[in-house]
Amino acid sequence: MADVAARAGVSRSLVSTVFREVPGASPVTRARVLQAAADLGYQLDNRARMLRRSRTRLLGVVFQVQDAFHSDLVEAMYPVAAAAEYDLVLSATTETRPEVDAIDGLLRDRCEALLLVAPQQPESWLADVAERVPTIAISRRIAHAAIDVVMTADEEVVDTALKYLTSLGHRNIAHLDGAKIHGASDRRRSYRKLMKRQNLGEFIRVLEGGNTEVQGIRAAEALAREQDSLPSAVICYNDRVAVGFMFGLRAAGIRVPEDISVVGYDDVHMAALPFISLTTVGQDAAATARSAIAHAVRRLDKDATPGEMTLVPPYLVERSTTLPVRQAPAPLSR
Repeated sequence: MADVAARAGVSRSLVSTVFREVPGASPVTRARVLQAAADLGYQLDNRARMLRRSRTRLLGVVFQVQDAFHSDLVEAMYPVAAAAEYDLVLSATTETRPEVDAIDGLLRDRCEALLLVAPQQPESWLADVAERVPTIAISRRIAHAAIDVVMTADEEVVDTALKYLTSLGHRNIAHLDGAKIHGASDRRRSYRKLMKRQNLGEFIRVLEGGNTEVQGIRAAEALAREQDSLPSAVICYNDRVAVGFMFGLRAAGIRVPEDISVVGYDDVHMAALPFISLTTVGQDAAATARSAIAHAVRRLDKDATPGEMTLVPPYLVERSTTLPVRQAPAPLSR
């Protein structure tokens, strides 16, 4: 600031007045100070300024660095946060960096609220965090009064996929499971419930899966060993495991979609690539981002009580991994 003052030919206190955007400097002086700052490459330390006001206006985001939907969601959060005059601080979880460390880092950075994308920690541990700062869980149902939730309803996701497949004539519809990932049990339960509601209980079949391409390939290899009992369609836990699954099927000589139709979940960028072209039930990243940040802002402004939930509607994207069910050939007439 002393350098800026010297270059502009004004006092340091006047530079402070300009930078704090308070009355006391004429338009001409203000312009001269800002030009001097630009010439010197001086940048305001907004974080330090907010700390002096006992505010940081930082929203911490914990996400999984390898999850494509998480990346789409973070990208959608930036303009929403900026419009609300907040900055985002990202803290990724990886194979070598656990979620606990990612959250602790954001708390040390004095983030005013936390946005946790598909958190994996136990509910009781997350509740302790929520006692310290407003906490919003995204894409995971948490029934705790201190935690807000923004998610796409699992039952509506499965219902959308099932209704679409049954409209194509499919009845023998399996579910490729998400294993121990939070949310997998809700989707598995919804699948069983809705299959029975459609009078398809005899076809209920849960395939062991996961949430990665490799786990999808392994599931396909296991299914291919049961050539006599293949389903006509499979609803997958997410797009990543669906991509691995259909590539594994094709490697085993099972055609997608001619032999088995495949439906994913998320509608990540990869799903739309021409050589993948995956039919999927999408999560609306933009709407989820808007809702999650709105929850955080309302909590920080004391305009909402903790524990609110917002359900974001899913949508269907029909691409080339699904077809009407194959009809058995008619018997030859004699």
